[in-house]
Amino acid sequence: MAVKVRIPTPLQKLTEGKEEVEAAPGTVIDIVKDLDGRYAGIAERISDGGKIRRFVNIYVNEEDVRFLQGELTPVKDGDIVSIVPAIAGGSL
Repeated sequence: MAVKVRIPTPLQKLTEGKEEVEAAPGTVIDIVKDLDGRYAGIAERISDGGKIRRFVNIYVNEEDVRFLQGELTPVKDGDIVSIVPAIAGGSL
């Protein structure tokens, strides 16, 4: 069994249009590196210097990793990782 990673629409051009891909278990940053090995360029859009960019939210099983162990949050077989770019701007 592998980790399922949900890819946001803006990054799907890097994953050959796939909304969901699989990765090997490990930490969140390990998964980002694993994805970058198969989908070149994805890591630079998600992370910088081994840290998740502040405008990218990562969830493991619907838990925000910022409130867990950040990039070092462990991810195991069967977990679901969601990458969600932060949205800003607009008016009411």
